Amino acid sequence: MEEKITIKLPLIPLRGLTVFPDMTTSLPIGREKSLEALDYATEHKLPVFLVSQKDASIQDPQRQDLCDIGTIAKIKQVLKLPGNLNHVIVEGKKRAKLIQCLPYEQCEYGDVIEIEQDFEGELSSEEDALMRIAIDCFGEYTTIIKNRNSAEMLFAATEAASAKYPGKLADIIAGVLEASEEKKQSLLELVTPIQRLQMVIKIINHEIEVLKIKKQIEKDVRKKMDKAQRDYFLREEMKILQKELGDKDGVSADAENFRQVLQQKNPPEEVKQNIEKEIERMTKIPISSPEYNVSRTYIETVLSLPWKEKTKAKFDFNRAEKILEQDHYGLKKVKQRILEHLAVRKLAPKGNSTILCLVGPPGVGKTSIAKSIARALNLKYVRMSLGGIRDEAEIRGHRKTYVGAMPGRILYSMKQAGTTNPLMLLDEVDKLNKSYNGDPAAALLEVLDSEQNNTFRDHYLELPYDLSQVFFICTANTTDTIPSALLDRMEIIQLSSYTAQEKKHIAEEHLVQKQMKKHGLKPYQFNISDGVIDEIIDNYTKEAGVRQLERTIGSLCRKAVKMIVSKQQKYVTILPEQLEDYIGTKKYHTDKIYTQPQIGIVRGLAWTKFGGETLSIEVNTMEGTGKFELTGNMGKVMQESAKAAMSYIRSQCSRINAEDTFYKDKDIHIHIPEGAIPKDGPSAGITMALAMLSALTNANIRNDVAMTGRNYTSRQSIAYRRTKRKNTCWKKSRHCQNYITETK
Repeated sequence: MEEKITIKLPLIPLRGLTVFPDMTTSLPIGREKSLEALDYATEHKLPVFLVSQKDASIQDPQRQDLCDIGTIAKIKQVLKLPGNLNHVIVEGKKRAKLIQCLPYEQCEYGDVIEIEQDFEGELSSEEDALMRIAIDCFGEYTTIIKNRNSAEMLFAATEAASAKYPGKLADIIAGVLEASEEKKQSLLELVTPIQRLQMVIKIINHEIEVLKIKKQIEKDVRKKMDKAQRDYFLREEMKILQKELGDKDGVSADAENFRQVLQQKNPPEEVKQNIEKEIERMTKIPISSPEYNVSRTYIETVLSLPWKEKTKAKFDFNRAEKILEQDHYGLKKVKQRILEHLAVRKLAPKGNSTILCLVGPPGVGKTSIAKSIARALNLKYVRMSLGGIRDEAEIRGHRKTYVGAMPGRILYSMKQAGTTNPLMLLDEVDKLNKSYNGDPAAALLEVLDSEQNNTFRDHYLELPYDLSQVFFICTANTTDTIPSALLDRMEIIQLSSYTAQEKKHIAEEHLVQKQMKKHGLKPYQFNISDGVIDEIIDNYTKEAGVRQLERTIGSLCRKAVKMIVSKQQKYVTILPEQLEDYIGTKKYHTDKIYTQPQIGIVRGLAWTKFGGETLSIEVNTMEGTGKFELTGNMGKVMQESAKAAMSYIRSQCSRINAEDTFYKDKDIHIHIPEGAIPKDGPSAGITMALAMLSALTNANIRNDVAMTGRNYTSRQSIAYRRTKRKNTCWKKSRHCQNYITETK
């Protein structure tokens, strides 16, 4: 092989195409530089240098983007098309090596070195044998693909038969092979004729095998398609015949579809046998009969339920703890108990699981805790509201003999979940009601009993359905209205009301940002200053949760949006003293706390569903006939506590320097303000006793003392439990610095 001197030729990069010597082909030319090179070569009657790009997606290739070996080609014809696009017929002449690319005169040139082609001389035995093998393989190849590019392939076969040298034969065959561009470029870069021909034979044999396999696949597919078409025509003919005979139409197809779904679902054997019988029964019912739709709906309902589908639960203790902490502030004991329950489920997944019941006032996060548990365990979450349900059929379903019968809410929720182990939230379980239609709470007994719910029978299905893998969580506002049998199946987790500090944290960390996003406010447009949240909690909301607090913050956001949109202000800051201008006058007022010690007035601590409260107990004594009056809407227990306190004081007359006959010649009046609000409980006993003692002895009682505790007639006062709500009430009181629960 002899290298020639460097020559300059107009350069045309090719995308997805390789041109060989002795190959005639058509090229689309559309890029600006390629058109310039084509025009220049045509005008000066020059050959062009065609070289493939390494990456066809590059629009403006540089030297490093082009292959090293290309082909010098002669332009035979140029066909100009609309849209600045040309089709060029070229004939490959010689291989050449690209040295560099450079702009030259009116187009881009390439410095190339021609590479010598075949030597002319007598062939060796090996070369002659290789050429014969190549021609035979190419003949077999053209036979297989005789319907593709027949004219081009016939011309190539004629040229190959007349080729006298290995290199030319290899190039002729390579030009028409349906091989990848990478393989073709590798052939072009092989400058040794024998090696090139050997590689061509290898590629042809590979392509022949691929084409044979492809042809067999096409034959099999065509055969299957022919059978499918034949079956289709036969089915259509059957439908027409059935229609002519007045027989059912489409029933057989429906039955076949149901059988396929039944096979895929693979339910328990009892279910499978019943559904197969029902499908067989459906095929015998005329399609015009109402019974047909009843049967069809029943089968569809059964097959739509999850029987074996199961979500893979993922329990990671640290992840679960992190999710609960992120989603809920405070509630430490509640979260700890939930984590204990989840840990037990992890170690004993097949054990009889306890049904959790979250009990607490509205708005404290019962439903959202259930969602967080589902997220922590990677379980599907489905919620079923039980509030106001008074019909047992809502739980168990109606028997399918009734018109419009459907399964109950339990199975409907399972259908929604699409898995046999979802987390199912039974919301407001305390608001179930009895009626003449039955007791829905009684229907829940089987659902929530881990010994029975593995064979739960819905009235509509009348088939056993396994609910043992469902993670049930119930919510309620109180346990008073839950039947004892149902309550016995659940473990109660109490959620108390949020303290003022917890409400403030939740508002600052979550509610403000949530409402700003909801109303389209940016941080640079709206701000709530310190003290505003405290003011809203104390004077504008009275609730256990944070829903009213969130609505009030939303009201502030709406006011701010209005001011910004009306261009009154660009930035709104809410100050405590401006709250009345934004959301009106205060709705709630704190009780008056005396700044000086008083006679006959003592502060007590009480709890309500909204949290802790302080209340005044006032006692007046006057000359009279020993009357003992109680006012202020006291309950029976509180009235009895007042009488017990009276007996206790009478027994201590000698110690307290009171007259022995005070209960005969003095009238005693105990009053608790805010008479419209009912009050009851035993923990005000010590407070009433001290107030009466103060009134009888004219002794001042410290105004910074708050008390709670029960008393008995046996000359003792018993400490009452320091509930969380009473404790927080004492802490937030501005003047009560002492908290007394026990007197000796």
